[in-house]
Amino acid sequence: MQRRRSSSPIRAFVVSRLMSGIVSLILVTGLIFVGTAMLPGDTASALLGQNATPAALEALRHDLRLDDPLWQRYLGWLLNVLRGDFGTSLASGRPVAEVLLPRLGNSLMLAFVASLVLLPVAVGAGIAAAIWQDSWLDRILGFGSMLFLAMPAFLVGYILIYVFAVRMGWFPSMSVAPLMGGAAAWAKVLALPVLSLVIIGQAHTMKLTRTAILSVLASDYVLMSEVKGISRRRIILRHALPNALSAILSISILTVAYLIVDVVVIEIVFSYPGLGKLMVDSVAYRDLTVVQACGLLFALIFIGMNFLADFLALLANPRQRVPARGATA
Repeated sequence: MQRRRSSSPIRAFVVSRLMSGIVSLILVTGLIFVGTAMLPGDTASALLGQNATPAALEALRHDLRLDDPLWQRYLGWLLNVLRGDFGTSLASGRPVAEVLLPRLGNSLMLAFVASLVLLPVAVGAGIAAAIWQDSWLDRILGFGSMLFLAMPAFLVGYILIYVFAVRMGWFPSMSVAPLMGGAAAWAKVLALPVLSLVIIGQAHTMKLTRTAILSVLASDYVLMSEVKGISRRRIILRHALPNALSAILSISILTVAYLIVDVVVIEIVFSYPGLGKLMVDSVAYRDLTVVQACGLLFALIFIGMNFLADFLALLANPRQRVPARGATA
C-alpha cells in the first residue's frame, strides 16, 4: 500500500485564507451595518429635513426598509452585493457604484504613488541600519522611526500644511484633484498627502526590515561567514538579504495595506476627494448605502492585501511548501 502525498500546502493555504477572508468580510460588514444603524438621529429626517410631514417621514422609512429588523436588512443588502448591486445613494439618488468608482480611483492613485516613494526609502533605510548596526546612522534612523511612530497621522498632515503651504506657499493646503493640467498639476496636488503617508509608513517598515535582516544575521551560517573574515556588508547583501526577502516582501505588502487605512485620515486633512473622505462625508449626510459600500471596499482591499502578503511569502520560502510527513495511506 503506497502512501498518498498530502495535499499541496499552497492549495490548503488558499482555501484556508479564502474561507477566513469570507468570514472576516461578513463580520466587518455586519459591524458596519450595526454601526450605521446606531448613528444618532433619524435617517428619514436627515434626508427630508426638519419640515417634513410625519406621513412623508413614514413613507420614506418604509421605502428604505428602516422599519424592518436589522438582520433582515443586512441579509437583503448582502444578497444584493453578491449580485453586484450596491444600492442607490440616499443623498444623490445615483447608483452607489457610480459614486464610488471615481473616488476609489483617486484613493488608489494616492496609495500607489505613496508606495512607490515609501517602499524603496523604508526598505533601503532598514538595510542601511542593519549593515551599520549600532552606528550613529542606526541610532538616528531608530530615533526618527520612534518619533514618527508616536505621531498621529493627522498631526503629520497639519505640520506639513503649516510648513509647506502656509509658511512657504509651495503647495496647496487643499489637495483637490485637478480636472485638467496633466502630470504637473497632479504632482502638486499629491505632494503633501504623499509625503504625509511616507512619513507615517516608513518608520514601521524600516524597523521591521532591519529586524528581519538582523534575525537572519543571527543564523549559524552567517556567523561562520563572519569567522572566515567576510565583511558584514557583503554578508548582508549576498546572504542575509536574499534569505530575508520573504519577510521583506510581506512587510512591503502589509505596508501598502496599512496605507489604505491611513489614506482615510490624510484625505480628510487635505480635503482630497478619495474614498475615505466620501465615507466620512456620507456619515454626516446619513447616506447609509454609500457608507456601507465604502466600508466593504476598505475591508476587501485590506483583507486582500494581507492574503497577498502571506501568499507571496509562502512562494518565496520553499521550506513552507514542503508537504507534511506522516500522511496516512
